Amino acid sequence: MRVTMIGTGYVGLVSGACFADFGHTVVCVDKDPSKIERLNAGEIPIFEPGLDALVADNVKAGRLSFTLDGAEAIRSADVVFIAVGTPTRRGDGHADLSYVYAAAEEIAGLIDGFTVVVNKSTVPVGTGDEVEAIIRRVRPDAEFAVVSNPEFLREGAAIEDFKRPDRVVIGTEDERAREVMAQV
Repeated sequence: MRVTMIGTGYVGLVSGACFADFGHTVVCVDKDPSKIERLNAGEIPIFEPGLDALVADNVKAGRLSFTLDGAEAIRSADVVFIAVGTPTRRGDGHADLSYVYAAAEEIAGLIDGFTVVVNKSTVPVGTGDEVEAIIRRVRPDAEFAVVSNPEFLREGAAIEDFKRPDRVVIGTEDERAREVMAQV
């Protein structure tokens, strides 16, 4: 499968590298030029045991790449994961979803054919409906399904948690999306 990961933070980078290790073709997209430059140079911007070797092996095998411009990666993807930051506001813990919504707008303008859009970021209940509404507003003709797939990664054990999870949660009512996610 062709997988695009929007965001190369902790969740996006670990997930992207693991999906590539499962045999998928993965393009990780980020807006931060220095982060993409470092990743393309083989430098890992976070510490997670084994991640550097996992990334290097999958880049060398041609299954994992990094880019600032996600247009082609989104257009050709079977699945687009939104794994961007959702910083919480001090005091009340309100999640800032502006990055999630911006990613949804960008994805909407670029998807081509049936595409599964997955919320991987930590988001409150109802965010999937908002992402779907954004994509519908921007591209009423688009063929897509929005899926929730929360992460349960522990720092220091994230690769093991991803590859051998005790549970995988996939929230969707769309049968095509369920089939795609089962393959992923």
